[in-house]
Amino acid sequence: MILALAADALQIFFFPLFAEGALSPADDVLDVLVAAVLVHLLGWHWEFLPAFAAELVPGVDLVPFWTIAVLNVYRKWKQITITTEETRDKAQAIEGEYKPS
Repeated sequence: MILALAADALQIFFFPLFAEGALSPADDVLDVLVAAVLVHLLGWHWEFLPAFAAELVPGVDLVPFWTIAVLNVYRKWKQITITTEETRDKAQAIEGEYKPS
């Protein structure tokens, strides 16, 4: 999350450096590095592909797409984790009811 926030903050607050959008080498390097590190840290998620594409469009890169993508990945991970824990808890409760005394 910190990496995504930092990348988006760089693109928003240092806008003159990245104003060229897809034509800015600094912006391209930043986006490729952020995408590579996020995939390395979090694994491949489809949310990163539209975020990467949107970051290449001039002006659109002012929207914090990296942060949105990471938040969405975290939301999905949390949802899967909660569902898995609930399923495991229910299975343990059922097993406990049917054990012979």
